[in-house]
Amino acid sequence: MTSRSAIDTGPAGRTAAEARVLCDTRALAEAPPVAGGVLWKLAESGRQLDANVVRLAPGDRITAHTEQQLDVMVLVVAGGGLLGTGHTDEPEPLAEGALVWLPHGAPRSIIAGEAGLTYVTVHQRRPGMRIGTRPDG
Repeated sequence: MTSRSAIDTGPAGRTAAEARVLCDTRALAEAPPVAGGVLWKLAESGRQLDANVVRLAPGDRITAHTEQQLDVMVLVVAGGGLLGTGHTDEPEPLAEGALVWLPHGAPRSIIAGEAGLTYVTVHQRRPGMRIGTRPDG
């Protein structure tokens, strides 16, 4: 049996492997407006996922880009907007409750609507920078 002191502990002495509620996305979305950006991010040690709650002000956008390595899930928790996929000329509407899969290699852009847009993103955690051997050239 492993002693509690040998287990990685997070906030309030909880173990990294202990299930718990992390935040209230509805409360974050209903908070008074602030500049857009990340309102919350998953920061627990030992995690295999990254997650964020992001707010875009009305009309703000995430410019078109392609994530080559990671699939991303997006859950709209407040507001609405448009999702550009690069596959059609017409962007897809985003509304509260929409769950979107953004597969790696797929182009995407997001534009917040008149009420702004608050959403959760979840994806596999990127490995940290590592020191390795230099490839022979």
